[in-house]
Amino acid sequence: MSRLPHPDTGELFDSPVPPGTGWPDDPADAATPVARGAPDVARLAAAAAGSRHLDAAISACLACPRLVAWREDVAVLKRRSFAEQPYWGRPVTGFGDEHARVLVLGLAPAAHGGNRTGRVFTGDRSADWLYIALHAAGLATQATSTYAGDGLRLVGTRVAAAVRCAPPANRPTPAERDTCAPWLAAEAARLWPGLRVVVALGGFAWDASLRLVRAAGGVVPRPVPRFGHAAEAVLGRPGGGDVLLLGSYHPSQQNTFTGRLTASMLAAVMLRAADVADLRGPLDE
Repeated sequence: MSRLPHPDTGELFDSPVPPGTGWPDDPADAATPVARGAPDVARLAAAAAGSRHLDAAISACLACPRLVAWREDVAVLKRRSFAEQPYWGRPVTGFGDEHARVLVLGLAPAAHGGNRTGRVFTGDRSADWLYIALHAAGLATQATSTYAGDGLRLVGTRVAAAVRCAPPANRPTPAERDTCAPWLAAEAARLWPGLRVVVALGGFAWDASLRLVRAAGGVVPRPVPRFGHAAEAVLGRPGGGDVLLLGSYHPSQQNTFTGRLTASMLAAVMLRAADVADLRGPLDE
């Protein structure tokens, strides 16, 4: 297949995008180590010298054959409306403040969202809803997220996914979930000292957040907190102190088209997160 122009830079790329070929914000290069199974993921996540090295290793991961095949097939076949664009087609890293007070956690990149743009929660309807709410809460400098390199900056906030590859039917297997978990654990380890709030978008992310805290040596109360929209649970943060877990229905079209989640409902959760983390008020920029 011929190379196609990036919608912002106009530079030509293959789909999927090989590491180190110039895609905006690509952390990897041809020398980045590649995880080819669960042991490699655990080893590389633990050995990453810093956020850039961790993101590079995440973005080059080949550990889950089913997910690799799916994300790459989508990058080749594409959606008709994006047929003239290159697709990232690789794992998608976290995005935002490396010293975040708020972590927004989703399930996985969307096949034609993050899997296309190379940035989590970007370029689809879910992203539209999320970033309008983050901007209203003063946690994002723009109310839109269209592609990596579009100038968006998050304020005291980081957005990530529990699973880093787009899964078929948005359903990773338990084995895929567990294989990917060390990437999130390593990312969170750099956030714990200052992290005040985790916003879980959906039940999968809520459960992943509880597992994340337990695995890092934090405290999850009993009975185990149950997910719900605007649900709250105070968890013992690894290293000491508390972190507030907030639940929100995922801004998927299944929820937003049916009215199960409204813009005001999502905005209220993000405003609550901003308030708890002492990151208040909409931005003027």
